[in-house]
Amino acid sequence: MSAQKRYDYINSFLYFSVRPYESGKDNTLIYCSGVHLFRFLPITKGRHGLCSNPAMRGLQIVNHEVRSMALSKGATPKSIQSNDCDGIVPPGHGWYREMLVIENAPEGFAEEVIKHCALELLRKINKATMLGVEIPEVLPEPDELQSFIEELCSKYGR
Repeated sequence: MSAQKRYDYINSFLYFSVRPYESGKDNTLIYCSGVHLFRFLPITKGRHGLCSNPAMRGLQIVNHEVRSMALSKGATPKSIQSNDCDGIVPPGHGWYREMLVIENAPEGFAEEVIKHCALELLRKINKATMLGVEIPEVLPEPDELQSFIEELCSKYGR
């Protein structure tokens, strides 16, 4: 098993976690991600098509970006169906979540993924909802980002 460590970015709106995966293969990570669809409703409700929630779709696109990042670094992303992420999911209903395994992940990949995902998710939601909000350039602490999203929900909620 590699010496890679676990990285978590979790608040009541979203979570991203990358940690070593107990697969028996060196440098294998599990990437867990999710959005709380109900918490995002004040800024997503009524601002999208009938079949696409901006928070859900944003997470799907960010996960495709993680796959692309992995491939560009010589790693192999693989979809899985399991409950390996269940202990990470914050309590409550309304979570949409995705996960994948990344084999042959280079050192530092987990941290790179975490830094990319949360703000990219917000950028995608912002673009889909056409709020025109300025998203932070540097990833704040999870509780600070939660406060930022709560302010958006309060200001733009219908």
